[in-house]
This record gives sequence, structure tokens and C-alpha cells, in this order.
Amino acid sequence: MALYSAAVRQARSPAFYLAGGVPDTVEGRFEMVAVHAYLVLRRLREGGPEGKEAGQKVFDLLFDDMDQTLREMGVGDLSVGKKIKALASSFYGRMQAYDAGFNEEDDGTLVASVLRNVYGSEEQSAHHAASLASYMRLTDRLLHEQDVAEIISGRIFFAPPFESSVATELNEAR
Repeated sequence: MALYSAAVRQARSPAFYLAGGVPDTVEGRFEMVAVHAYLVLRRLREGGPEGKEAGQKVFDLLFDDMDQTLREMGVGDLSVGKKIKALASSFYGRMQAYDAGFNEEDDGTLVASVLRNVYGSEEQSAHHAASLASYMRLTDRLLHEQDVAEIISGRIFFAPPFESSVATELNEAR
């Protein structure tokens, strides 16, 4: 599905890991795919039956991809199901936490959720979490300006991972 591929491509953008300080680990990459899947699913929820159907496909592809990745990493067949169940549970928790953050006007809850989930609550990452939360809000606005049918077809536009001025600020803060 082109839509899922576009979300994963965006999540793998080097700017998240270089300028944004997301850990370049299996967990960090999962978190960025989860952020982008969440943003896409958030938009598709409002897209009527077609949007909900596409959202289910994105969700299914996300966990099929995780299953395949775990197997490639050498996780035994007997453990894969348990790990996928745990990942699905954590993904649902993230969706709820991010929804709570989007439902508030200030960024405090969203930044705290991003800090905890993406950066592991490391205080030195607070400025990165704030920038990533801003990116998420901007991307959410952009997605809501796009036609659902276009999104479903895979013609989707995300915000730039970090504006050059944000990247400069982040690098100077290090």
C-alpha cells in the first residue's frame, strides 16, 4: 500500500535522527513509524467508510511489517506473537496519549508524551521533544488540508522533518 510506504519513508528521514535527536535504534525507528502511522490514522478516522477501511489496512500493514522485522532480527516463531501483541498494546497507548495531547491547546501533554515515548523521558531531550511535537501538530494540520481520497491513494504530504531554522537551533542547543 503506497500510503503505508509513504509514512514509513517519512519516518526514516535522517533529519529525525540527526537534527531531531531521535535514537537511531530499533526502538527509535519504531517510535517514528508509530508517530507517522498515528498521524495518518488520525486523519483517516475522519474520512468516512473509505478512510476507516484504509486506516485498518495501514494498521494491519504496520503490524505485518513489525512481525517480519522481528523475524528478520531472529526472534523465534513462538515469541513473535507475544511481542506483536505487546507492540500493539503500546501503540494503542501511544495513540491515546497523543490524542490527549492534541485535544489540549497547549503543547504540555503532547510534549510529555513525545518525551516519554520517543526519547525515554531524558531531560536533555526536552527541546527535541518540543520540536517533534511541533512537527506533529504541523503535519496534522497539513494532513487535514489534504483530500482523504488523495491520501488513501498514497499522494500524501508531510511537513518537512525539521525546518532548517529548527535544526540549527537544535544543533546549537547541544
